[in-house]
Amino acid sequence: MERRSIGSLQVSVVGIGCNNFGARIDETRTQQVIDAALEHGVNFFDTADTYANGRSEELIGQSLGGRRSNVIIATKFGLEMPGAGKGARPEYVKRAFEASLRRLRTDYVDLYQQHVPDPDVPIAETLGALDDLAKAGRVREIGCSNFSAAQLRDADLVARRFGYARFVSVQNEYSLLDREPEAEVLGECTRQRMAFLPYFPLKSGLLTGKYRKGKPIPEDTRVAKFERYRKLLTEENLDKVERLIEYAESHGHTILELAISWLLAHRPVASVIAGASSAQQVKANVDAACWLLNEAQLEEIDVLLSREAGHATA
Repeated sequence: MERRSIGSLQVSVVGIGCNNFGARIDETRTQQVIDAALEHGVNFFDTADTYANGRSEELIGQSLGGRRSNVIIATKFGLEMPGAGKGARPEYVKRAFEASLRRLRTDYVDLYQQHVPDPDVPIAETLGALDDLAKAGRVREIGCSNFSAAQLRDADLVARRFGYARFVSVQNEYSLLDREPEAEVLGECTRQRMAFLPYFPLKSGLLTGKYRKGKPIPEDTRVAKFERYRKLLTEENLDKVERLIEYAESHGHTILELAISWLLAHRPVASVIAGASSAQQVKANVDAACWLLNEAQLEEIDVLLSREAGHATA
């Protein structure tokens, strides 16, 4: 599988989002997903301390065993861990980091990310703590998540002013149905030579083709179980999905292949963080990266998504 750079790290262009581990899937299925990922050339696993209240990290450490050196592990800090704290103050950063190491059964993290901005803590303080970890060799690279372009600029200025390690990546939501990063963040990534990591690349399953206009919601899915996901099934989104399915099929591909390949056609994107709850889903996500979209096709997709609902596709 193709690999791209996140700072000094070389990651597979399809990664595994590990928020299902210990939550939607148990220990056995987590092991199956990790084994399948390694079998198909995936080396990038993205988790966070808050995923399943630490259980995701525990299962990664347990499932990898002696294969730790074969993978790139990204984890995050900052959201509230029950009974442990939250935020980006230096003392908490270091405490959260040590807890993640214990759960992951490792002595270093490849990419350590600030999960959300902390308005109560100057970014200089947080970067200072992360720089200490980097200089000690305990963190290979640092990144952030859910940062705006302005916040990325501020962090870069501070890092350069003090000689701190700088964020080499930002992880924000991005998909065919959520293109907000195109306004400013992708451009800032290009300017700073940062990697962009899209989360929710399949818009919680809408871009897999399992939810169709006029058809019942499949049972045992997140959309069926949780109201916050059902809110995504708007008339506008479902119309776009139908047009995307038609476009993909007219080119001999699936909407899943279109969703992942479209993201990878945007060069700041280093790896598409796709969740998986089975070995079969891992293979499908890996295979989906095969479509090399050209500029003309990207323009066609832009036109398709901007059309009024009900207009036929070309």
